[in-house]
Amino acid sequence: MRQLFLLAAVICFGMAILKFYSARMNRSSSTGTQAASKPWATLTAEEAKERLDANEDTILLDVRTQEEYDRGHIPGAVCLPNEDIQPDIPLPFEKDTEILVYCRSGRRSAEAAEKLASMGYTHVSDFGGIQDWPYETE
Repeated sequence: MRQLFLLAAVICFGMAILKFYSARMNRSSSTGTQAASKPWATLTAEEAKERLDANEDTILLDVRTQEEYDRGHIPGAVCLPNEDIQPDIPLPFEKDTEILVYCRSGRRSAEAAEKLASMGYTHVSDFGGIQDWPYETE
């Protein structure tokens, strides 16, 4: 009788483990699907630097406040605070222009990229924060 109880306990424990890992796999695959379907790209600082070097028409958008921008920014960046990006305010660049967005740590740049994409900008990329930028700043 004791062996039967032990066998039942092992089977229940095994089923619980399978259910746990199955739920984790479903959650991680659905997150990957959402990330793949977002309307803007996520780049590393190195990829952003390559794009900037390859295309001088690429707009480098710093979405921090003017004060943060004045304390230091990536050369060639244009300051447009995230709070100022509004659907009813037209921006001074074409919808198909490549736009690379950054902030301090990456939160505001992701928000700005989402806003820009929802406004119809088709080549938006977020490369996170200036704190991860290993290149020159001014």
